[in-house]
Amino acid sequence: MVGLMEFDPQRLEFFLKDKLPDLQGAMQLERIGGGQSNPTFFVSFDNRELVLRKQPNATLLPSAHAVDREYRVMQALSQTDVPVPRMVLFHAEHDIVGTPFYMMARLPGRVFSECALPGMTPEERRSIYMGMAEAMAALHQVDWAAIGLSDYGRQGSYFSRQLARWTRQWEMSKTRQDANIEVLIHWLAEQMPDETETTISHGDFRLGNLMFHPTEPRVVGILDWELSTLGHPLADVAFNCMTWRTLPQEYGGIRGLDLDALGIPSEAEYLQHYYQCSGRDNGVTAFHFAFALFRMAVIFEGIASRAASGNATSSDAAQVGRLSAAFAVRAMEFVEGRSVVSVMKELS
Repeated sequence: MVGLMEFDPQRLEFFLKDKLPDLQGAMQLERIGGGQSNPTFFVSFDNRELVLRKQPNATLLPSAHAVDREYRVMQALSQTDVPVPRMVLFHAEHDIVGTPFYMMARLPGRVFSECALPGMTPEERRSIYMGMAEAMAALHQVDWAAIGLSDYGRQGSYFSRQLARWTRQWEMSKTRQDANIEVLIHWLAEQMPDETETTISHGDFRLGNLMFHPTEPRVVGILDWELSTLGHPLADVAFNCMTWRTLPQEYGGIRGLDLDALGIPSEAEYLQHYYQCSGRDNGVTAFHFAFALFRMAVIFEGIASRAASGNATSSDAAQVGRLSAAFAVRAMEFVEGRSVVSVMKELS
């Protein structure tokens, strides 16, 4: 049992019943499958259903898998209209489950793992997508200073710092050479936009990280905050729109599908709804899209690296890791008028 769950469930049960004395009955533990992130478990008692999130039992890259930050940002957002699960406790030591972890209330609802939303009507699909845009707009309107997150990240220079971070991550985790990545690093540095705007940036805002109401097209919980920081809202927006830019075999995109028949709004219509809800008068550019795809390519390469070292958190990590090259190709679609050959000559 310890090997299956990565830790001793009995030790966890004793700990939780000490910290939460109202718990009744024997603990039931179930690992939630899927994902390449922090290992997650359903923890159930007779009178309460909880969720545990912990760091992986592996050597981690700097700032990766920061469960303390996840806990902090969701705790702060509980003061706002942004839908988040209720936080229960955070434990910083390694003595209970082998790593730091936190507990939160388990929300009733639906998580959609496929962006094409099979089995739904066109009207339902459209409403779900618009609900996603509304939740993202609500997040970006939060007064982060008023809820105690002034030190949750640095203000301004977000893309400059992120480009430096993900360039370092690429160098630390790459398992191969990729000329597209080298071109993108150079091009993105040249195209840096205005970076003065600051909001809470989720960092991984996508359909699969949202909990919807059991019957309504309304987000009741934004999940998986490990990449969140003070950042730029358009980073979230561009990342969120990658699904329109990638194929179904490229991590479940919707490119090439008959969106009208499915009822899924076009990218332009979706963006317009977000802009209206958030009160924006400017939007995403080629830079924002290219950066989002570049960053995802680096993340996929990190998954491949962990798979090669035997420290992956999902059984399909090696397969997912191969998407790094595909996302770099998609990012290059925004490098207008610049060939790989011409930019590589500049770099040499």
